[in-house]
Amino acid sequence: MLSHLFKLIWNKKGAHALLIVEIWASFLVLFGVLSLIVYNVRNYLKPIGFQYEKVWVVDLANNQDTVNVAGKLNRIMERIRTYPEVESASRMSSNTPFSANQMSNSVSYKKVSIGSDFYYTDAELSETIDLPAVRGRWYRDADLVSKFVPVVINKALEEKLFQDEVAVGKVLGGSDKVSFKVTGVVERFKAKGEFMSDSPAMFQLIKKDDAWNSNVLIKTKPGTDAHFEARLVKDIAMMAPGWGIEVTYLKESLKNRHNLTLVPVIIFLIVSGFLLTNVALGLFGILNLNIGKRRNEIGLRRAMGATEGKVAIQFLGEIWVLASFSLLLGLVFAVQFPLMHVFDLDNEVYLVAILAAIVVIYIIVTLCAWFPSKQAASIHPAVALHEE
Repeated sequence: MLSHLFKLIWNKKGAHALLIVEIWASFLVLFGVLSLIVYNVRNYLKPIGFQYEKVWVVDLANNQDTVNVAGKLNRIMERIRTYPEVESASRMSSNTPFSANQMSNSVSYKKVSIGSDFYYTDAELSETIDLPAVRGRWYRDADLVSKFVPVVINKALEEKLFQDEVAVGKVLGGSDKVSFKVTGVVERFKAKGEFMSDSPAMFQLIKKDDAWNSNVLIKTKPGTDAHFEARLVKDIAMMAPGWGIEVTYLKESLKNRHNLTLVPVIIFLIVSGFLLTNVALGLFGILNLNIGKRRNEIGLRRAMGATEGKVAIQFLGEIWVLASFSLLLGLVFAVQFPLMHVFDLDNEVYLVAILAAIVVIYIIVTLCAWFPSKQAASIHPAVALHEE
């Protein structure tokens, strides 16, 4: 039966060539879209690692002011912490959660070097965004007296850099010959939102005389409104004349990050939807045309004892073989992604996307072939032979 189907398709290879190309292209597009969806869904199911609902970001820019910038930043931090509306406040580098900014560098341990995101913060970050240490502790200002720079890392960096070793207390090397000492490890820190992968991250303690990292995270108490925001901006402007002051909410920033992630996915889904619709219409039209051209063959088969079910299975089998040939061609390209570690994604993402794309293609071709196959099976042998 299978060899017979292959012969039928081979004898009409010219008519089926375009259909094979369409199914092949549909599979590759589906594979790409589903890889993107699987990747984002897997990331979304993992916790973000910290709290952001009541956290504001105050972006301070000293502009042309270069006089005692560090001292002014320290006084501003002291003032912010005195407000009754503020639960906690922390200074941080410009790559605050959900922002477009990113800082990265490499760290090494025993000749193993790993790229990591770097975040410069003070000792209050853990309390401000509820980011506890699962091992060790968060650094304190007293740790600055050590000859090693105190840092906190996440589990992703610990697993890649130390493997089976415990990171707390270990000394790391930096790209600029600076040595770091790990004081604690946090579970995860997905700074770009739920759809971000759990990538390596390192937090470094800001020195008191630091004048560069001027962003402030403020954890507000419930019920805090825009009136406090206006008062906060006014007070900071009086303490630092000429400085730029911008207040954003992490909750709103997260929505923007979601849009940046979801919009490309939606666009690709629309494109693949149009392509799959064209393939489905093409399949339906070709099968209907084949039934019209092969009515005598169908009538002869029915006259020789073929049941309606066998006739329907033959037409379904032809389209399944056609789809299988297209999918084999597509798999030649798709399997290169996990083999070559393209985009540095887990192999599981690609394998799930490949299986899902295969299932979707088979479902589409089966649905498109079902009605024409049933139509062919319902042809009465006497009517078909009489027309011939």
